[in-house]
Amino acid sequence: MYGWRGRIGLIVPSSNTTMEMELHSALPEGVSLHTARMPLKNVTEEELLAMSGLALESARLLKDADVDLILYGCTSGSFIGGGEFDKELSMKIEDEVKLPVVTTSTAIVEALKILDAQQILVVTPYTDDINQREREFLEANEFDVIDIRGLDIVDNTKIGRLEPYEAYRMVKALFTDEADAVFISCTNFRTFEIIEALEEDLGVPIVTSNQASLWLALRELDVREKLPWLGRLFVEY
Repeated sequence: MYGWRGRIGLIVPSSNTTMEMELHSALPEGVSLHTARMPLKNVTEEELLAMSGLALESARLLKDADVDLILYGCTSGSFIGGGEFDKELSMKIEDEVKLPVVTTSTAIVEALKILDAQQILVVTPYTDDINQREREFLEANEFDVIDIRGLDIVDNTKIGRLEPYEAYRMVKALFTDEADAVFISCTNFRTFEIIEALEEDLGVPIVTSNQASLWLALRELDVREKLPWLGRLFVEY
């Protein structure tokens, strides 16, 4: 049986081409991934809020696959409504399907906290408007955002075409010794190949949307596989 250690039910935007591939590349033996999609083409506040309203139907469909938890796999879509939006969204889905729910934004907060990160740098593919919402969300969760920079991309399929070196170069250009950690945002931004290299180069933890999402989902399943190529988060915690 696929998923004999646990089944993750993943909800992603319809235009996301990265998250499933990255998670599949790192799933421990016996853990399976099953996906539902919600309509989204552009990373704008209007489309993100409309998309979140469709999460319940996606979760109901995934429950038919007898999944063990629901992972809401969209960073901006799980913080766009403010500091408590991720928790409110989780509660709505849990009430509907009676399963544990993890959102990407919740996973990011938990990862940064367990890594004792306080002052963080953030790189994203987003516009300034979405970056401002992300800053507000992180600051509402008691992190000090030293700086946040984006690529001003709205079309989500264009984000999915970015190579990992784009994230690597953005982080290296922005980095300052004041930072306790770096967060690379967006589940459609490919990062798995560069996490270990950045940690070695900079000497601080690197947290990415897909890495943190997988980490917290596996913890919820009580699967604590060490994956050193995904950084300190998967080695120490």
